[in-house]
Amino acid sequence: MLTADPAHAGDMISTADVERAAARIEGRVRRTPVLAADEGVWFKLEHLQHTGSFKARGAFNRIIASGEQTGVVAASGGNAGLAVAYAAREFGLPARVYVPATAPAVKVAKLRQLGAAVELVGEKYADAYDAAVKHAADTGELFCHAYDQPDICAGQGTLGLELLAQAGDLDTILVAVGGGGLLAGVAAAVEGRARVVGVEPRTIPTLHAALAAGEPVAVDVSGVAADSLGATRLGDIAFAVATRTDAGSVLVDDTAIVEARAALWDHYRLAVEPGGATAFAALRSGAYRPAPGERVAVLLCGANTDPATLTSPTAAPPPGRSPRETRR
Repeated sequence: MLTADPAHAGDMISTADVERAAARIEGRVRRTPVLAADEGVWFKLEHLQHTGSFKARGAFNRIIASGEQTGVVAASGGNAGLAVAYAAREFGLPARVYVPATAPAVKVAKLRQLGAAVELVGEKYADAYDAAVKHAADTGELFCHAYDQPDICAGQGTLGLELLAQAGDLDTILVAVGGGGLLAGVAAAVEGRARVVGVEPRTIPTLHAALAAGEPVAVDVSGVAADSLGATRLGDIAFAVATRTDAGSVLVDDTAIVEARAALWDHYRLAVEPGGATAFAALRSGAYRPAPGERVAVLLCGANTDPATLTSPTAAPPPGRSPRETRR
C-alpha cells in the first residue's frame, strides 16, 4: 500500500513488528558477524551488509510488506538509495531514485550500476524528496523513506535481534543517529533486554535536540559524517520509540569520529565510513564511559567510504586484548 505522506507522526513500532520483519527478510540479507573487540565490548559488523550498510534490511521489509508493486521510488543519493535500488533489482522491480544535483558523482554511478533510474532535481535533498513523493503519488509506485516509515524502521531493527542472539546478554548498544531509523528499529527490537544510546556528531544533533525540545526540531547539518548522518530533523518514529524506551544521547566531535575510523582500520582492519565509526567514537573518546562490568555493543553501520582516507597518524592503539570473532 502506498502512503502519500511517508512520515507518520506518532507511529510506533514494537518488538513484534521487528520479529515479523525478520521473518519476511530471512534469506534476503546477510547475517553479519559480531566481533569481540575488548573485554565487555562487541562490534556488530553491519557494514558488511549488502550495499555496504544496514539500509538493505529496511528496504527489503518495506517492499515485501507492501505486497505486489509496479516500481519503487526513493529520495537519497546515499546509503538509502543504494539499498532501495538493490532490493528492487532483487525483485525485478524498476527503481527510481531522486537525488539533488549536488550528489557525489560516484554515488550516482553506483545507483545506475544497480539499475536505478536516477533523477537529478534541485540543489538540496528537500527538492529531491518533494519530487520523489510527487512521483510516487502520481504513479502509485511505492515510496521508500530513508528513515521514517514503520516498515523501514522495523527492518533496520532486525540487526538488533541478530546481535542479541550472537553476543548474548547486553546492557547497552551504541547506535549512530541521523534521521533515527536505525535507532528506532534497534531500540524496539531490544526493548526490555538492553538500552540503546544514540551517538551523533556534535554538528548534527538531531536526537539530542529533539530530546531537549520535547519534539523533533530542525538542526543545521555539517561535518565529516554529513553524507550519511546528515538528516536535518529526527524522524517522528525515532522520537516516539526513543522516548518510550528511554534511549540515551551522547555527542562526539568530528575529530573523535576521524580518529575512531582510523583506529578501526589500523587496529582491527575494519573499513567503515565516518558515519559508521561514529558510535565507536563515543566509546573511544570517553563521551560514553561504561560502568564496571557493563556489556556494550557498538554498531558499525556503513562502509561506503574512500579507502584512501582510512589511516591517521594520530590514531592511538585501543586498550585490551586482540579481537576475535564471536560465533554463537
